Amino acid sequence: MTTPPLPPTPSGNDSRLDRLRSLCILDSEPEPGFDEITDFVARMCEVPTSLVSLVDNDRQWFKARTGFDEPETDLQRSVCAYVVLEGDLIEIMDLTQDPRTKHNPLVAKQDGIRFYAGAPLTLSTGEVMGALCAIDVVPRQLTAMQRETLRVMARQVVAQMELKHALAQEEMLKREVDHRVKNSLQSISALTRIQARKTKSDEVRAALTQVQSRIEMVAALHEQLYKTSASREMNLGAFVEKVGKILEGAGPGNVDITATCDRVMVTPEQASAVGVILNEFASNSIKHAFPEGIGGAIRFDGQLMRDGDDEKLVLEMSDDGIGMGAVSHTTGIGLAVIEASVAQLGGSWEPLLDTRGTAARLHIPLTR
Repeated sequence: MTTPPLPPTPSGNDSRLDRLRSLCILDSEPEPGFDEITDFVARMCEVPTSLVSLVDNDRQWFKARTGFDEPETDLQRSVCAYVVLEGDLIEIMDLTQDPRTKHNPLVAKQDGIRFYAGAPLTLSTGEVMGALCAIDVVPRQLTAMQRETLRVMARQVVAQMELKHALAQEEMLKREVDHRVKNSLQSISALTRIQARKTKSDEVRAALTQVQSRIEMVAALHEQLYKTSASREMNLGAFVEKVGKILEGAGPGNVDITATCDRVMVTPEQASAVGVILNEFASNSIKHAFPEGIGGAIRFDGQLMRDGDDEKLVLEMSDDGIGMGAVSHTTGIGLAVIEASVAQLGGSWEPLLDTRGTAARLHIPLTR
């Protein structure tokens, strides 16, 4: 029996193989998007078999296959390798009559394959990764429409491969940025904490503690943005609860801080402004409402309210301390920051004077 020849190695094959492996698609799990293409090609070309074949160093591996059981073959059984070599559509009406393929084991065996047509899977950078092929067990010829279908669907295969690769690269970059940002924020927070412990000034220590809590709030905002799938929306409820835990951890042991909020999707800018408000209110309460280490609690509660098509978040802030005076139109820097943040949100607030301690209700309009 004549030994089947190996297809010639295309020029620049090493760099082509590097590009193929960088796609991280070899030996990946089946995916409907690719399977649907081979099913469609088999129907449109009226053949029993269609493959998305990726030509590796010593094998051809099938990302999708219709009418073929084996997940891969060696290159001696490959016709797609000739498509990689030519870089263009190849159609062989009778494989037994072509010197390149007549000794191919898939052709030479009884009831073997007889017809092959393959369109190259050419990346946008020019390398050919393999072929989208149509195979039959009888000699035949494609129509012009069927050839065009094969070419168009081959481009769709490449588009899917490159899109998946781009998304994977984006996710990898996103993880790297997340890692670097978190490390940087943690380092700054740790340095601030060390400086606060070293200083002998109560005023400086209080200021550094404020800085540290704000850094941790930014870290919480970053974490929620990283977790969300929408780059311009985040869950304010999860963010508020996270900020509450940060304030609780940074605050004195005699004051309990709890924060709850309905699930509301907002922009990062809105969430940041709300975080500033929570931080400033808690800081002012800790400073003024609980003197000489008296115990108490600070509460934040956000609820989504609907009036027809309009939605707003109603955020109640309160402490049960000795009170710290009026909470609007103040000259204090902390409460001035709160008022500026309320204005940034396009909202309004009102003091709740019939409660123990200090309390206010914030109204934030939500735009869709």
